[in-house]
Amino acid sequence: MGAGHAHVLYRESTSPVHRLPPEVKIAAMVLFTLAVVATPRAAFWAFGGYALLVAVVAALARVGPGWLLSRAAIELPFVLFAFALPFLGAGERVDVAGLSLSVDGLLGGWNIIAKGTLGVLASLLLAATTTTRDLIVGLDRLRCPQILTQIATFMLRYLDVLVGEARRMRVARVSRGDDPRFLWQLRGFAAGVGALFLRAFERGERVYLAMVSRGYSGRMPAVWQGAGAATAGQWLVGAAVPLVAATIAATAVALT
Repeated sequence: MGAGHAHVLYRESTSPVHRLPPEVKIAAMVLFTLAVVATPRAAFWAFGGYALLVAVVAALARVGPGWLLSRAAIELPFVLFAFALPFLGAGERVDVAGLSLSVDGLLGGWNIIAKGTLGVLASLLLAATTTTRDLIVGLDRLRCPQILTQIATFMLRYLDVLVGEARRMRVARVSRGDDPRFLWQLRGFAAGVGALFLRAFERGERVYLAMVSRGYSGRMPAVWQGAGAATAGQWLVGAAVPLVAATIAATAVALT
């Protein structure tokens, strides 16, 4: 139960960013994102400053730009929507390469792309430098509601069990002639999903009762929470990026 359980986005390293306590990195990422969101969309220079901050943190964390950009493709649907806004927007229009585009649509599309990309990159850096276990520990130290951290903890610990259960059920269906590629066998697939839910519920109930019988009181023990809470010096180091971002955002608001 105390294993690390690194996720697919985690990149093992001994960089200064990796060594920071998880609660510091989570707080820094959230505050940085809030500063980016609060920046006026017309302050183009400010987003360049944010991009420079992200690049500096990525360099310190030893995370390459290729890795970041390839994983950032998850925001592609939002980028496509942003590209459509100049054509769909109303109000004042401007001609660009023979196309009549909405000024508000251009600014709105830029706003989505710039802020969305910076938020995704910041989240990827957090995921690349923090294991899933440490993320939950950091949320617990930040006084995140216990019900949320407990759900996340159990999901993490038993996700592999549920995936294995689903794989065995699929093998059993296929061995009996089921082929989920055919639409008329969708009913069997739905029944399998229902059975998996019941098995997961029953297993969760058994695990919970076993934990209660061993003294579980609704909060993870110190062994799970781990040692090494952030010191004042580490909080100051982690505050550097959000403080610079907040300064950029405040300056952008004042100049707009």
